[in-house]
Amino acid sequence: MAPDTLRLMTTALPSTAPGPAAPAPGPRPFLLTDIEAAVRASWSADTTTPAHRPHWSPDNPARDQCGVTAMVLNDLLGGELIRGVVRVDGVQTDFHWWNRLGEGIEIDLTHEQFAPEEIVSDGEVVPRPPHFTRLREEYELLRSRVLARLARPEA
Repeated sequence: MAPDTLRLMTTALPSTAPGPAAPAPGPRPFLLTDIEAAVRASWSADTTTPAHRPHWSPDNPARDQCGVTAMVLNDLLGGELIRGVVRVDGVQTDFHWWNRLGEGIEIDLTHEQFAPEEIVSDGEVVPRPPHFTRLREEYELLRSRVLARLARPEA
């Protein structure tokens, strides 16, 4: 299935409805392209990791946004969090985070942050922590911005 046909439903259908369910009234479903646009428009220096903040640039807005972006997408779409290792010349330099939905569909909105010499491993599933403190403020800021953008009516 093409990514632009996957939908995040913002309304729930009754689980015990007899026969075919009628469309639920309410907000329109979001396409993945809606979510991607909201996330990309919400990135800034204050949503990146504090160590990278002085180096953040609109020329590479995805840089060091992967952890908080993966968490926000996990809030919206569910699925699994994936963590890979970033290496340069065989030496680990960082971790990289992205998402995997059902059927093995992977979503990585921040992969373009890497230079050609930065190689990301295949990754492993990492359970979402029930509580986290690292990057909590950055996550909450990105999440609130994304949700606000998604709540706006179509132009």
